[in-house]
Amino acid sequence: MLTLVGMTLAGVVTPAVATQTPLEMDQAFKVSVEQAADNRAVIRWTINDGYYLYRDYLSAEDSAGNKLELQTLPGKVKDDPNFGSTEVYYATATASVLNAPQTFRLTYQGCQEDGLCYPPTTKIVDMATLSLAGDNAGKGLFSQGGFAAAAKASNAFSSAASTGNATDRPDDNGSFTLADEHAETAIDRMLSDGGLALLLAGFLGFGVLLAFTPCVFPMYPIVAAMLAREGEDLTARRGFTLSSAYVLALACAFGLLGMVAAWSGQNLQVALQSTTTVAAIAILFVVLALSNFGLFHLQLPAFISARFSKGKTRAGTVPGAMALGFSSALLIGPCVTAPLAGALLYIARTGDIAIGAAALFALGLGKGIPLVIMATASGKALPKAGLWMEKVRQIFGFLFLATALWLATPLMPQPLVLLGWAVLALSFGVFAFTAASGTTGSGFSVISRSAGLASIIWAALLFVGLGLGANDPLAPLKPLLSGNGPQAVARIEKSDFAKVGSLGDLQNRIASSPGNEPTLVYVTADWCVTCRTIERSLLTSPDVVDALGKVNLVSLDLTQLNDDKQAMLSALGVIGPPTMVFLDAKRREPAATRLVGEFSTSDLAASARKAREDSL
Repeated sequence: MLTLVGMTLAGVVTPAVATQTPLEMDQAFKVSVEQAADNRAVIRWTINDGYYLYRDYLSAEDSAGNKLELQTLPGKVKDDPNFGSTEVYYATATASVLNAPQTFRLTYQGCQEDGLCYPPTTKIVDMATLSLAGDNAGKGLFSQGGFAAAAKASNAFSSAASTGNATDRPDDNGSFTLADEHAETAIDRMLSDGGLALLLAGFLGFGVLLAFTPCVFPMYPIVAAMLAREGEDLTARRGFTLSSAYVLALACAFGLLGMVAAWSGQNLQVALQSTTTVAAIAILFVVLALSNFGLFHLQLPAFISARFSKGKTRAGTVPGAMALGFSSALLIGPCVTAPLAGALLYIARTGDIAIGAAALFALGLGKGIPLVIMATASGKALPKAGLWMEKVRQIFGFLFLATALWLATPLMPQPLVLLGWAVLALSFGVFAFTAASGTTGSGFSVISRSAGLASIIWAALLFVGLGLGANDPLAPLKPLLSGNGPQAVARIEKSDFAKVGSLGDLQNRIASSPGNEPTLVYVTADWCVTCRTIERSLLTSPDVVDALGKVNLVSLDLTQLNDDKQAMLSALGVIGPPTMVFLDAKRREPAATRLVGEFSTSDLAASARKAREDSL
């Protein structure tokens, strides 16, 4: 295992040399238009040194959205890191629009050499006055360049802002001054402070801490079920071997996630969190649960099982454990955390696949360390055979059902969620009492009956909470304790957040905010599990309600992703939900206020108060 880890992390990292502060788009690419004798519109670009314009991404369309014929000269072939082999123009460029209408839209895109790639820019061309004006309806950052190019643009602009070179540009594609800690990622800081060793150690530590968050909990019953299938062959050494193979494959999958994100130019974090993906994973856990209850038996195809069985005397089921670990990355990959977001942003901004993948690999290893410890310790603790084994397998079935319900929570109406937990708790309570029958007086009987009683009591509370209109399975009596029903105390609902779908919408919301009130941008989605917890538990807290009392609330809903929303993600330096970004009236992010992934009521209240103080 150590050899494989070393091979995966091998490589030399060379810090990138900082490029010059980028020019504004209109300064880097000065464009003009003139009228030719044959009713052609001739567009000319004067391109600054160190910049180039893409030939393939020049386009024009009339006011109805119909494409206009655009004539261009051949450019110089360039192997571009964002677009591959493509033709570009240096110094000057010319394009002609045949039979040009009175007004039309012109779209173009360029990059800084070894620097950022600008978002596609659209201008309204008026042939009567031979003028060009900005078009706020232009396409988003992702319409051509993909995740990597857009993230480069966002981080470059925010870096320039942090050095005092940023300007507010309310009429272009949006300018936001991000806090210094988000102008550079955690990877940047670790590399500069302690090099590759500190980076890997830091992300390994992050992984260990994240191993105790709800996103990683599904891994524990999976590993336990894998070990239980070993039966009498399970020893501490066998548990260590299988779990190590599982964790190594899991970490490799995390590293591969970063590589694919860089190569494909797509925000895989959002793709992995789509409604379809979440629903499919939840269904998979239901199938696993039914299999553990004995309704049917899941097994690999015969030819694969035969290959695994041949090597069992030498390596147990190591290949199967690795396959399970690799596929399990899909289950915990969708959870957005600050370290994961930082690694993906670093890969997108720098294109440094090796460093980003190594950080994600270390993060995956850290998440797996508690699993290895659990598996090794369970080598002697788990029952080896007999009725106990069957009961343990059924307990894993209930854990799989609980995981499926937890994953599907964002896709279901809240009353149905409470009903699901109530039925599951009641079923487990009945099972626990049944399992204890015939073993009166034994330690197992006491534990089983106690667990069953607690589960049935919780089920009863959930049924009561369902009638009271509760929305939190962990606090079903909260409406009763709060006063005369759910509406007795002030609370912030999801509907209190004004939805924004583009950079222009967000700018308008910030501009219309009364006085100097800060704006909270809540990045969410219907399929975001943690978002439901935030809305159910954090936004109903009196402390949070008070702290957000004079904050302009807006939300970016990623349930249905499009170019404009991806442009907003890039401009704000956001990977996915849940993320909360505070901005002042000048679109500046106060330092140390951003919240990513899971956070507490006190974290949210503190960030809101700091944002309000900085806006005064």
